[in-house]
This record gives sequence, structure tokens and C-alpha cells, in this order.
Amino acid sequence: MTYVEDEIRRIRPRQFHESTGVADWRVVGEGACACFRTRSFPDGARLAQAIGELPGTGPGRPDIDLRGDGVFVRVITLTDDFFGLTERDVELAREISAVARRLKATADPSVVQTVQVTVDALGGPAVVAFWRALLGYQDRAGSPEDLIDPNRRGGPFYFQELDRPRPQRNTVHVDVWVPYDQAEARIVAAVAAGGRLVSDAQAPGHWVLADPEGNEACVGVAGWTGPEPKSG
Repeated sequence: MTYVEDEIRRIRPRQFHESTGVADWRVVGEGACACFRTRSFPDGARLAQAIGELPGTGPGRPDIDLRGDGVFVRVITLTDDFFGLTERDVELAREISAVARRLKATADPSVVQTVQVTVDALGGPAVVAFWRALLGYQDRAGSPEDLIDPNRRGGPFYFQELDRPRPQRNTVHVDVWVPYDQAEARIVAAVAAGGRLVSDAQAPGHWVLADPEGNEACVGVAGWTGPEPKSG
């Protein structure tokens, strides 16, 4: 199904979470995701089939990952110049949750996440070209600093251009996007496992951590529903 641009109202992650009927879902780095636990693989297959029969599904809507103990689902809108959430994604998420309830699948929003690799580079275009060729990825619509898996399975790569060398810090790090209600527990666990908090200046939307050898990683939250993050 092809959507006409003026028929789609784009929304922010926060607007998605503030909508009714989407309690099963969490917006992470790449769209709104849900996990529905099932009793067996055949039960999961039945759920996946029922989702595929819903109105509004089609190429890229939604992404379904079928596992032995559950079904992971992502809703996102893809056009030539947009890769994000719209009101149609809210509607589809509600319908999917209703199907899951009917088939006795239990939502487990705590386990969804997106892992992204971020590369800081002096020669941005040349570095992007290398990784695009190596990974077989493609440019993300509306965001030339991103590379994404055309099959939407592998984690995205994000590129930040440096204006000067930065030998004192690593230039490749991992971003982990987690549900807004799981961030604190994930950070506590990482620190307890030997890491340290480098910066919480952008909390509660973004934290920088480091492992015992100083390799950095970031925890990100999309669609925070509490107070607005601090600036700076």
C-alpha cells in the first residue's frame, strides 16, 4: 500500500506514548515495538498470521520477528523521505494488541530495545561510503547521517562528523535504546557490572556510560513521558 504524503500525520515518540490503547508498546530508536509472549512456536505463528491479516498491513507494516516463546512486532512508517511514526502506526498498534489479547498472548514491553552503532569521523562521507559498502546497508530516508539494513534486521549505524581529532576518547560506541520505564534499571545493572556513569547531563533522555576500560556506550530513551529532559 502506498500512502499519499498529505494523508499521513507524523507524530513524535511522546505523542505515541500519550495515545490511548498503546500500553503494550514502547518507542525505542527505530519505531514502536512490542513483544507478545506465547506458549509455543505454533501459537506465535498463529499470532503472526492474524496480524498479517489486519487492515493496513503491507510492505514494511509491520515488521514481525517470530521466536519460540513470543512475537516481536515493530510499527513504523516508511516513505521516500520519512522513517518514523504516524497516526496510522498508533491505530495499527492498537489493532495488533487487540489481536494478541484475543489469542491469549501476553505483552512484555520490558524486553524491547534497539542497538545502534555510532561512528564519530573526520571524513564523514568517505567513512559512510565504506560502511555502506561493507554492511550492504542503505541511507535512511530523511537522515543522510544514518545507514540502515534494507531488511530492517541489523542494527543501524549513525555517523557524527568531528571537526578535529579526538584521541582522548573512543570514536565508535554503542547506543542502546530502551523503554522509558527500563532505563534506570539498565543503567544500575551496567554500573553494578563494573561500568561507570560518564554523564547524565541529558537525563532522563540520554546517559553516557563507560566500561571498565573506558569504552563508552549510551543509553537512550524515546518518548519519555515524565518531565522534559534538561538542556545542555
